[in-house]
Amino acid sequence: MSRTQNITITSNENSSASDNAVPERNEKPLKPKGGKAYLFFKRLFDLIFSFVAIILLSLFMLIIGLIVVCTSKGPMFYAHKRVGKNGKVFKCLKFRSMYKDADERLEELLKYNEIEGGVAFKMKDDPRITPFGRFIRRTSIDELPQLFNIFVGSMSFVGPRPGDLREYALYTERDKQRLLVPQGLTGEWQVRGRGTTTFEQRIDMDLDYIANKQSLFYDLKLMFMTVGVVLGKKGAE
Repeated sequence: MSRTQNITITSNENSSASDNAVPERNEKPLKPKGGKAYLFFKRLFDLIFSFVAIILLSLFMLIIGLIVVCTSKGPMFYAHKRVGKNGKVFKCLKFRSMYKDADERLEELLKYNEIEGGVAFKMKDDPRITPFGRFIRRTSIDELPQLFNIFVGSMSFVGPRPGDLREYALYTERDKQRLLVPQGLTGEWQVRGRGTTTFEQRIDMDLDYIANKQSLFYDLKLMFMTVGVVLGKKGAE
């Protein structure tokens, strides 16, 4: 799996401004809509608001972490290797929601995968998830430690969700174009279907966001929509 450490992601700098369609397979690589100013202010926003959120939520996160370690054996956090912008591999943090042998048991459960295409994995009543883990996954509380990923710059508040190394190995060249931008805590498909979307639908929405929709205003819109989706538990696992 070492090839994931040196992924080459390219964009088409000569694309026409009118070329706004999501690229189909075998078409030229897309050009991200966001320019240098957008990327600067996006990073500034991520830095400031992740820091503020960490401070405000620190006591709450400590309580959640203590409940995690007191209700099942294993560490407080789960640090999973994910593929970020331009193929850089980083450790994506979550509150541990599964038993500590979850990774070893994945192979035997792949045949029950409910996501079409078999790239991403989802299984109803996954036996690896702890009772408290079901609660924090359903409410997305397990994702809160990713505020630290956002603060250090390995993730952003908004962008395609980072895939793991197993998923990356199954990406097509078209799929890899989602790595042209920072990977996010939330994104297009999280507010338009969440866990009910297929992998192909997720890729289509990610590439549409990258090519046509990136802006600070739209990112803020997605963040507010995410709050509504989480509170309404729409598409939650």
